Amino acid sequence: MAKAFALLRIVARAFVDILGWPPAEERQNSFMNRFCLALLLACVCDGAASASDHEQQHGKELLDTLCARCHAVGKTGSSPHSDAPPFRTFGDAKLYDQDFSQRLQSGLSTIHPDMPTFRFNRSDAEAAVNYLKAIQQPSRPK
Repeated sequence: MAKAFALLRIVARAFVDILGWPPAEERQNSFMNRFCLALLLACVCDGAASASDHEQQHGKELLDTLCARCHAVGKTGSSPHSDAPPFRTFGDAKLYDQDFSQRLQSGLSTIHPDMPTFRFNRSDAEAAVNYLKAIQQPSRPK
């Protein structure tokens, strides 16, 4: 928590120093202005992180419901189906492909005969992709 406040103080000072805000005549209350700015930034950052966490949780719940019968959906564990790759091994190439979210919406299917076709609405597809991005294992050097 102390690191977060230190970071907020640095950001607040940057606004004061770089942008010249607040004007010189208002700087006698500089501490209060900095504190208010830091508090505002903390609220905005916390709200964004909370929204992202909620979306990722929704994505995990979707994948648990639809996919965990065959795939390892979390950061650990093996897939129940031997031919189904763990989701944490998809890698950036697949998940950062601009079409992946669209393919989830259009109906993701593969040549694997056991895999059913799933269709996601837009927000569910984005939640699933954001969760998948969050659980990816770091790439191993070749």
